[in-house]
Amino acid sequence: MKVPLGWLKDYVDIDIPAGELAEKLLASGIPVEGIENRNEAGLKGVVVGQIVKLEKHPNADKLVVTDVDVGNGKIQIVTGAMNVRQGDKVPVALSGASLAGGVRIKKSNLRGIPSEGMMCSANELAL
Repeated sequence: MKVPLGWLKDYVDIDIPAGELAEKLLASGIPVEGIENRNEAGLKGVVVGQIVKLEKHPNADKLVVTDVDVGNGKIQIVTGAMNVRQGDKVPVALSGASLAGGVRIKKSNLRGIPSEGMMCSANELAL
């Protein structure tokens, strides 16, 4: 059975690294098959955002301009994801974020419209 460390911490006070916890569990007779690091891809700067406004890009048929609430304010993101809707919660790579494969995100202009981040697909998050 896979047990998230965060879930265990909801029930037991754990203040040691996962590897050390595994060693202690093994020493007490509880089998541990392995430890999975869910962030092996080295993701940094990715948050959950909620799309609060969505409109067609004025200079491109296959792009949309969105305003996304990322928790500490709203940012504008230009995306080619035509399946997003107002109210959707989406993974957002903020400017300066690192994604799978070493991809770095920076502010840019897409067909004359500023974009301050990127909505991420499952592949970009290494899922």
